[in-house]
Amino acid sequence: MSGRAALGQDTGKKGSPSDRLNIGAIGVGGRGSHIGHQAGRLGNLVAVADVDANHARGFAARYNDRCEIYEDYRRILDRKDVDAITCGTPDHWHTKIAIDAMRAGKDVYCEKPLTLTIDESRQIQQVTRETGRVFQVGTQQRSEFDQRFLKAVAIARSGRLGTRLHAISSVGRAAREGEFRNGPYATSAPPAHLNFDFWLGQAPRVEYCKERTHWSFRWWQEYSGGQITDWGVHHTDIALWALGGEQTGVATVEGSGVFPGLPYTENVIDFLNGRVKLPNKFNVARDFDCQMTLPNDNTINLVSKTNELIIEGDQGKIRVNRGGLTGKPVEEIAASKKDTQWLTEEVAKLYRQMPVEKKYKGELVHMSNFFHCIKTREKPISDVWTHCNTVNACHMANIAMLLKRKVHFDPKSYQFTGDDVANQLLRREQRAPYAIT
Repeated sequence: MSGRAALGQDTGKKGSPSDRLNIGAIGVGGRGSHIGHQAGRLGNLVAVADVDANHARGFAARYNDRCEIYEDYRRILDRKDVDAITCGTPDHWHTKIAIDAMRAGKDVYCEKPLTLTIDESRQIQQVTRETGRVFQVGTQQRSEFDQRFLKAVAIARSGRLGTRLHAISSVGRAAREGEFRNGPYATSAPPAHLNFDFWLGQAPRVEYCKERTHWSFRWWQEYSGGQITDWGVHHTDIALWALGGEQTGVATVEGSGVFPGLPYTENVIDFLNGRVKLPNKFNVARDFDCQMTLPNDNTINLVSKTNELIIEGDQGKIRVNRGGLTGKPVEEIAASKKDTQWLTEEVAKLYRQMPVEKKYKGELVHMSNFFHCIKTREKPISDVWTHCNTVNACHMANIAMLLKRKVHFDPKSYQFTGDDVANQLLRREQRAPYAIT
């Protein structure tokens, strides 16, 4: 019986040897490989697609010829025996692949940041709603690290820190200073194992340089929002949840940043739409300091400092990162058996009483939640809607820094209020035939 047939969804297919789900992994360089192999521990990894043949072959080798290799991810979506996919491509491909997968009837686990633009957030929410697919975003701080981030959320929402809250979402600097100074990078013919045109996808056509691809794609605005979106979505996601803004997002953002590879003599709108070419240099914000205000007047400061999240009010302060949760309120709770039990119960409520399966030293908790929700059809712990509120806040930070002014966002119209120039940065022109449709 196939995985989907086991869920009561008759696809008319045969051949799966158990009721384990059949998984296709799309984009398997770096983090994409990691989440693909995670899914392969919980289901049957039957297919892999990557525009880099070396990545695809290296990934598939673990599965002893049971994993079919493709260059084009759409071949995986055409397969009726694939129940769900993981997506670990560069950021500019996330929305297109996720939308195509949902419309093909697949459930989706997609790495963060989920979108490249605010308008992509609107599109992906619409298709998730229309198709009813289960969609887990890879912001694993909602599940893993001994749930210390959920403990921080519970403490903040309890009122123990005060009623008016401020968070400092500190996420580190983009790349190393020398990497920004090394450009312009040399161009060359792409290696034979990489389909560079397909890698570019919707983004403007440019000559190949190796620094654009693989890990360092995140330092180019054509493909990513830099550290603002790459790491910013992690701590800012938890901050929004803790401050009561997970369903609303932020209302205003202002701030400043240093964009070493982006000369302000050029029109940034023309550049992002492929009408102006700049030197082959990293061009995201390396240093930044942005202030976000929520509709409830709580505030978040997104900065390029040490990696941590601080949440404070007039009655207390806590600090959390992947290494620990500290602060006097935490110590007071730990000293009380009653309060410790209260915190355990509050975390379970935040996790919506779903099971926490700590397999493989805890690293599969977030992926296990995805598999659990595929079977129950529940909303995963890191859903599309709350994530889009977070990533939109990060996109707004980039837009405010590029325009050097405060921006105001109306979630009902999905527009900036009274700012025609900012509204031109909601979306980008996309190159055929890879445009999102």
